[in-house]
Amino acid sequence: MQHNWIAILDFGSQYTQLIARRIREQQVYSEILRFDTTADELRERKPAGIILSGGPNSVFADNAPLCDPAIFTLGIPVLGICYGMQLTAKTLGGVVKPGAHREYGHTRIETLPDNRLFQNMPASFDVWMSHGDQVEILPPGFQASASSASCPHAAMRDDVRGIFALQFHPEVVHTQHGKEILRNFIFNICRCKGDWQLSSWVDETVAKLKRQIGSEHVVLGLSGGVDSSVAAVLLHKAIGDRLHCIFVDNGLLRYGEDRQVEEMFHAKLGMDLHTVNARQRFYSALKGAADPEIKRKIIGRVFIEVFTEEARKFSDCKFLGQGTIYPDVIESISPLKGPSETIKSHHNVGGLPPDLKFELVEPLRELFKDEVRAAGRVMGMDDELLDRQPFPGPGMGVRILGEVSEERVLLLQQADLRVQEEIKKLPDHKSIWQSFAVLLPVNTVGVMGDQRTYENVCVLRVVDSIDAMTADWTRLPYETLARISNRIINEVRGINRVVYDISSKPPATIEWE
Repeated sequence: MQHNWIAILDFGSQYTQLIARRIREQQVYSEILRFDTTADELRERKPAGIILSGGPNSVFADNAPLCDPAIFTLGIPVLGICYGMQLTAKTLGGVVKPGAHREYGHTRIETLPDNRLFQNMPASFDVWMSHGDQVEILPPGFQASASSASCPHAAMRDDVRGIFALQFHPEVVHTQHGKEILRNFIFNICRCKGDWQLSSWVDETVAKLKRQIGSEHVVLGLSGGVDSSVAAVLLHKAIGDRLHCIFVDNGLLRYGEDRQVEEMFHAKLGMDLHTVNARQRFYSALKGAADPEIKRKIIGRVFIEVFTEEARKFSDCKFLGQGTIYPDVIESISPLKGPSETIKSHHNVGGLPPDLKFELVEPLRELFKDEVRAAGRVMGMDDELLDRQPFPGPGMGVRILGEVSEERVLLLQQADLRVQEEIKKLPDHKSIWQSFAVLLPVNTVGVMGDQRTYENVCVLRVVDSIDAMTADWTRLPYETLARISNRIINEVRGINRVVYDISSKPPATIEWE
């Protein structure tokens, strides 16, 4: 990987992950690092190029994140984006001032000739701006590469030192020719090869796991979701029957999911699978709890208790396997999120008691979600498993608003089953990010036959998304909506009304809790 990867220093932009994805789409490995990664560390790791991301701060702020100035002396090409451009200018002797007009959204830029970043592009095109400050005076050795109506230095460069900067965001789809700009940086300027393949990544990872684990045993919490499933198959390829999977049936799964997991991993793949039926334990703990955060914490706590009890049976296991993926890692390393409001808390197998001295093994920590699925396909895993929609860790517990009970779980499972069956009849159903039912703590009046009913309301939630950061409600055919509604009301005793959620994210979240 030396000399053939791109380092991205994260200054807190909402688009940082997008930069990494855009580079990997070109079959070049990219890695997001803390903004304060030292020049010495970068010199040692030898990236082909360095990108400074955007960020929410002003370079004038007291707590403005700064990079190690010595990165500009490494002789490695640098690309600054938005905040990264302002930081580059300020660090190297330019002047940054608050702009007279804040630029946000589509902006037309005029490019100047001879800039390698804009090679084979028109002289004028639309880009996506998002900034208040701008570079007023260029640093010594730099020249302007583009301008907009209110930003005379929309791009700048120092060809001698190989330092380039853009005031706009090339990584977002709203910027015309953004992909080509990044391609020019990656291939024409950084001279990357574009030979990063997931097939070779799988082989390298299996070899790395064999070295890391040696002759030891691994215990892994298997949820049946895509991430833990692909992690289990990778580990099984590396160490075989020294992998011990624990599947906790919390009673909050999709209909028939417990049987599917046992059939897939035990019967079909021959893994050592230990299923723990803890349904009643979860239902008892959730009794009386209606607040979504409290429910999540209860589910997380009981999961840890059950998993810990089962894991103690594997005293010879040195390692704990987890399906941690790259966005999880980025969230945990970014120091710039600050004291943000809690939207919802997540749970995994963190928080184990200290006497369970497992070492972590996380084979997927370098991959994005779509890459995890692709790696699974390389290993021959079933599409039915890999194409499964994301499912929250607390499961039906956060799709049943209000108190959770076994009766309400069974009711929602039956409604959700009808949703899945009808959605799968659509020719483009694999393009849908998530489709599921939600049970409200509301009863409404209905009429069935000649009798008045007073029963539950079910919400249908179907969204399109790429990475769950944003989502839009899916425009399902009316015929599909009609079939889902008719089937739930006619076949699921206890529901007499179905409504469709037409909220986008933001401002709404995908899940209701």
